Amino acid sequence: MRDIPAAFAARIAGEATTLATAFVVRLADGTVLGFTDHDRPLTVAGVTCRPDSGFTGSEATRHAGFAVGEEEVAGALSSEFITEADLAAGRWDGATIEVWRLDWTSPADGLLLRTGRLGEVTERDGAFRAELRGPAHALGQVRGRLYSRFCDAAFGDGRCGADTAAWRRAATVAAGSDGRVVRLAGIDDLAAGWLARGTCRFDGGALGGRSFAVDDHVKDVAGSGVILRRPLPAVPEQGVTVMLTAGCDKQFATCRDRFGNADNFRGFPHMPGRDFVFSFASGSAGDEVLFR
Repeated sequence: MRDIPAAFAARIAGEATTLATAFVVRLADGTVLGFTDHDRPLTVAGVTCRPDSGFTGSEATRHAGFAVGEEEVAGALSSEFITEADLAAGRWDGATIEVWRLDWTSPADGLLLRTGRLGEVTERDGAFRAELRGPAHALGQVRGRLYSRFCDAAFGDGRCGADTAAWRRAATVAAGSDGRVVRLAGIDDLAAGWLARGTCRFDGGALGGRSFAVDDHVKDVAGSGVILRRPLPAVPEQGVTVMLTAGCDKQFATCRDRFGNADNFRGFPHMPGRDFVFSFASGSAGDEVLFR
C-alpha cells in the first residue's frame, strides 16, 4: 500500500481540485529537465518544471510479468529543451523519468507516483510520444551471451580485435543525396557492398560529429553511395567530408576470409542445425549409420 503524506492527503480530500502532474527527466549525460501539465512553473524536488512543453501522461496500466505496460508520456516539440534533432540522435534514449502528483498551490507536498525509463520514442507532426518502462522491464532483458552461429562482438572492439584502420575510407558528400541515401565521391574504386553494415560519420555541416549505421553500399548509374539504416534528421550538405568504416555480417566465413580474424570469432559456427537436432537413425550401410 502506498503511503500518502498527511499534508497531501488533506489537500486531496478538499472540496476544490488543485492537482497537477510534474515530470522530472534525467538524461544519460547528466542533464536534468522538468515539465508540468500545469500552466505555471512548479518546483518539484529542487527542479523547476516548465509548462511550455505540452508534456502530458497517459493512463497507466500494468501487466503480469515483465512486459512493458501501456503508459506513455507525450509532448510538443515546442520547448527549447526538446528538439527533433535530440530525439533523432538518441539523446533522450534510456532517460530516467519521475512522475509526480502534487497540489500546485503547494508543490512541496507532492507524491512521487513512479519512476521509469523512456523506451521507444516516436515523432510525428511536431510532437513526440515516448514509452515509459518500469524498473521490472530490465529483469526481462537478455543478459550474457547467446549460443548462436553468429559473432556477438562489435566489429573492431576489444573482443573482436580486428584493426578497423585498414577498413576505413574518407569521402565527400556528392550531389543527389537525401535523408536516406548519401551519394559519395571518392569511393568509386570500392566494390558494391564493401561498406555494408558499417558506419558513416559526418565531419562537418549540420550533422558534424555524428555517426549513422549503414545498411547497404550501392553502385549504379547515379554513382556510389550508402543507404543508411534510418533516415537522417537533416539532408547532408554537398562537399562535407565523411569517414566510412566497413562492416561485418557476423558470419565465420567472413571473419576468416575477409578479415583474417578467425581466432577471435565470438560465435559458434559449428553448432548443429535444426535438421540435425530432429534427425534419427534410419539404418546402416557398412560401417556408417544413416540418419534422416
